Amino acid sequence: MRKLGLLPRILLGIVLGIVIGSIAPEWIVKLFATFNGLFGNFLGFAIPLIIIGFIAPGIGSMGKGAGKLLGLTTALAYGSTVLAGLLAYSAAKSIYPSLLANQTSQSFENPEEALLKGFFTVDMPPIMGVMTALLIAFTLGLGMAAIKGDALQKGMNEFRSIIELVIEKIIIPLLPLHILGIFANMTQGGQVSAIMSVFAKVFVMILLLHLFFLIFQYTAAGTLRKQNPFVMMKGMLPAYFTALGTQSSASTIPVTLERTKKLGVRERISDFSVPLLATIHLSGSTITLVSCAMAVMFIQGEALQFSQLFPFILMLGVTMIAAPGVPGGAVMAALGLLESMLGFGPTMTSLMIALYLAQDSFGTACNVTGDGAITSIVDKLTNKKKAEISNVKAS
Repeated sequence: MRKLGLLPRILLGIVLGIVIGSIAPEWIVKLFATFNGLFGNFLGFAIPLIIIGFIAPGIGSMGKGAGKLLGLTTALAYGSTVLAGLLAYSAAKSIYPSLLANQTSQSFENPEEALLKGFFTVDMPPIMGVMTALLIAFTLGLGMAAIKGDALQKGMNEFRSIIELVIEKIIIPLLPLHILGIFANMTQGGQVSAIMSVFAKVFVMILLLHLFFLIFQYTAAGTLRKQNPFVMMKGMLPAYFTALGTQSSASTIPVTLERTKKLGVRERISDFSVPLLATIHLSGSTITLVSCAMAVMFIQGEALQFSQLFPFILMLGVTMIAAPGVPGGAVMAALGLLESMLGFGPTMTSLMIALYLAQDSFGTACNVTGDGAITSIVDKLTNKKKAEISNVKAS
C-alpha cells in the first residue's frame, strides 16, 4: 500500500472505512476508534510545534519583508473568508424560500454522540494552544528578522527539519489509516446519514458554493500566475481528500505544504503561508456556517436580514481563529456568536450543531484547498514587488 500515491491511499481508506463500518462487528470499529484517539491526540500535540516550526523560521528568513508578508497573507485570508460568507448569504437568501418551503423543524441528536469510543486513550496535551503558538511564532520570526541574528535562525531551521521528519515518517504514512477509521466510525454511527438525508438539499447547495468559490479563488491565482486554474485545483486534490477525512485544516498542513510547492510556489513562501492559512483562512467553513445558520433560522421562521447577518460574517472571520484545527471546532467557536448576534436558543443551537457536524469535513476540505490559491497569490504578489524594486534600482 505504501507504493501507492497519497491520493489513491486516501481514497482507498475512505472506501474501506465505509465498507468496514457497514459490515464489521462493533469491536473492530472500536479498534479503529482506539487508534484514531491515539493518533488524533498526537496530531493535537504536534500542531503547535508544526506552527512554530514552519512560521517562525519562515518569517525570520524573510528579513525586512516579513511584516509585510504577514500583513498581505492575513489580509487576503480575511478578505476571502468574508467574501465566502457574503456568497453564502446571497445564495441562501435567494434559494431557501423555494428550496426549504415545505421543511419543518425537526430535532436531531449530536452526531458525535453516536460514534464509538476507543477501548482506551492516552492523554497527549499540547504544550500550548494554537493562538499561543501563533503569537510565539510571530514574535520569534519578526524578532529574528529585526535583529538579523544567525544563531536562533539556525536553531529554528534545525527545529523545522525535526518537524519535517515527524511529518514525513509518522504523520503522512499513518493518515490513510486514520481516515479509514474515521469513516468506519461515522458509517456505523448512522446519525450522520440520517441528518444528511433530511438536509440533502442544503448540503448540495453548500457543496456547489464550495466548488464555485474554489473556482473563483483559483481563477484569480491562475490569472496572476498565468497557470491553468483547473490544473492547479487538480494538483490540490490530495489535500482536499485528506481534509475530508481528518476534518482538520491543521492536521492537513503536511499534505497542503507538499501540494502547494508542486504548484510552483517558492518553498519559503509555502512554509510561511500554509501553516498560517490553516489557522486564519476559513472560507469553506464560513460558507457552511452561514448556510447552516440561515437554514436553521428559516425553518424556525426567523427573518434572514442582511443587517443581522453581515456583522455575524465579519466576526466569524476573527472568532473561528480560536479553534479551526479541531474537528467541529468552527461551529463550537461560533456558538457564542450564534447566540449573541443571531439570537439562537437551545433548540436552534442543537439543530445547528447537528447540521454542521454532519458535513464539517467538506468545509474543511474547501478551506485547505483554498489555502493553495491564497499562497500562490501571495507568492506572485511578493515576486512582483521584488521585480518592481529591481527595475527601479536598475534604472
